[in-house]
Amino acid sequence: MSRIGVFVCQCGNNIESTVDTGQVASDMKEMPGVVFSCTYKFMCSSPGQEMVRQAIKDKRLDGIVVSACSPHMHEKTFRKASESAGLNPYKCEIVNIREQCSWVHHDTTKKIGTRKSNDLTRMIIERLKKNKPLKKINIPVNKKALVIGGGIAGIQAALDIADGGREVILVEREPSIGGNMARLSETFPTMDCSQCILTPKMVEAELHDKIKILTYSEVEKLDGYIGNFTVTIKKKAKYVDESTCTGCGECMEKCPFKADSEFELGLNKRKVIYTPFPQAVPNIPVIDAPNCVMLTKGKCGICAKVCGPGSIDFEQKDEFIEEQVGAVVVATGYDLMPNERFGEYGYGKIKDVVSGMQFERLASSSGPTGGQIFRPSDGKVPEQIVFLQCIGSRDEAKGVSYCSKICCMYTAKHTMLYKHKVHDGQAYVFYMDIRAGGKRYEEFTRRAQEQEDAMYLRGRVARIYERDGKVVVQGADTLSGTQVVIEADMVVLATALVSRPGADSLAQKLGIGYDKYKFYNEYHPKLKPVETVTAGIFLSGACVGPMDIPESVSMGSASASKVLALFSSDEMAREPIVAAVNKQRCNACWDCVVACPYTAIEKEEVKDRQGNVIGWNANVNEGVCQGCGVCVAACRSKVVDLAGYTDEQVFAAINAF
Repeated sequence: MSRIGVFVCQCGNNIESTVDTGQVASDMKEMPGVVFSCTYKFMCSSPGQEMVRQAIKDKRLDGIVVSACSPHMHEKTFRKASESAGLNPYKCEIVNIREQCSWVHHDTTKKIGTRKSNDLTRMIIERLKKNKPLKKINIPVNKKALVIGGGIAGIQAALDIADGGREVILVEREPSIGGNMARLSETFPTMDCSQCILTPKMVEAELHDKIKILTYSEVEKLDGYIGNFTVTIKKKAKYVDESTCTGCGECMEKCPFKADSEFELGLNKRKVIYTPFPQAVPNIPVIDAPNCVMLTKGKCGICAKVCGPGSIDFEQKDEFIEEQVGAVVVATGYDLMPNERFGEYGYGKIKDVVSGMQFERLASSSGPTGGQIFRPSDGKVPEQIVFLQCIGSRDEAKGVSYCSKICCMYTAKHTMLYKHKVHDGQAYVFYMDIRAGGKRYEEFTRRAQEQEDAMYLRGRVARIYERDGKVVVQGADTLSGTQVVIEADMVVLATALVSRPGADSLAQKLGIGYDKYKFYNEYHPKLKPVETVTAGIFLSGACVGPMDIPESVSMGSASASKVLALFSSDEMAREPIVAAVNKQRCNACWDCVVACPYTAIEKEEVKDRQGNVIGWNANVNEGVCQGCGVCVAACRSKVVDLAGYTDEQVFAAINAF
């Protein structure tokens, strides 16, 4: 025989204004199995919780129902109070009579709200009678983290986790960590040197005894669940033995062949054996296999001849590394929309039309021109330069409806860099509107106009063409209502930020969600901005969407704090609200496998006594299951149940109504 207690909260006046809580408490006393019922002004307060604990002890209650606000608010509060009084926390149920009754039925007579509160409470009482005393699931935690992406967000996450005393594997697909930030000349709004603030962090990560850096590598596969992931990493052949290479650079100096530099975005050449930039970490060169004459034709081999330690290994193969980790941080960053998509602005036809990142390299002291602003076509200093905003961003025709967020700021920075290098030059900026939402950002854009004399023209450019060695820009200034024609020496396009190539493929490997632009989805954009639907996988930086350096660094530290919180115990206690399959009745249709958004259901072999496979069953991995119940609805055989929400419990509630 059940001994149930019912506690009806008035929530100040939130519930009491349209629900007669005294009447609800009185009516529930008549329910079979209810031995105690009361109402109180604030049931979630310390006196209210003490009332619950005392009633459990005095009345020997084996289950309680709290009619109050949403279970999202205080379910944990009341379950913790129940547990402290010796009651199984899953024998405590919450009825939402605030959001579902009081706040939606504004009847001052209290008839509707009271009647509905009675119905909901009665249903949960009957459901409670069928509740099982569940226990939390304890999962062992492997206290090693994987960080995918070696840009500033990934570096920050790796450093914070490592400083917390935990091992980190940092995987970067390029030959060096540093990401896009390594390409920048200066950073807004402080105008400090990008390399000056980034390089120390890169070196710190390389020297940290808790961080293992795997460059020129990619995640091939991820299996397992929170606290217990198995990751397979493909380490591509560098054709250089990292254990013996000293980074002297002799091989690069003597290599007779060159190819376009990816780091310099085609503005310069690099050797076929190369490091992307002088401050690369690790300072180990990589051989560009498709352009290496020795690897393609069996000729040359000069790099091997001049290498003192004998580190060149033309027989080296790709290597697959398997690691056990407990958490994953995804920080794969962003790319720029391919310049080839902007033929209407002369890109690809007019040499002096460049992207914002290419201009960044021209302005950088470590760039192809040593920091001097020269036209790519003839090497002359541009006396007039036009910057075009929103190229690809907020443009449905290009398939991008979002704002790329940082373009207004970096264009303002570019006008300053230009003016500091070409004192007599004139910069023009065509913009739709200026979005400078950040600390000291508005002041920064005003500085570009008022102190650095950049001329901002509100409008779009209609046509760009070449004439007599000039790039002619035709557009409109919508503020003055005049047509504008500028004979410029260079045009710089502020191109849209987009997700990395292969972002969708990686998301599928990891089992995380992504939007139509292939940016990764957070669990909740406001309340859980660095978590994903797959427990144990966290997000950092611009893989979530366009963002600046401070935001990326903040997200890196935020995801690191989540990882360290997960690693704070040897075992992780998880809610037992998980699905279970009746394997004797499962017909292996796999509808549940297809439907599960968390990839928590696996195909399990059924063997006879001799070990022969005689069939298959669905099996729920309790470490991955999030208790959403989708598999229950999808199962045609009705053999999947969700703990705490079994058919028996649901039908008991329906019958009570």
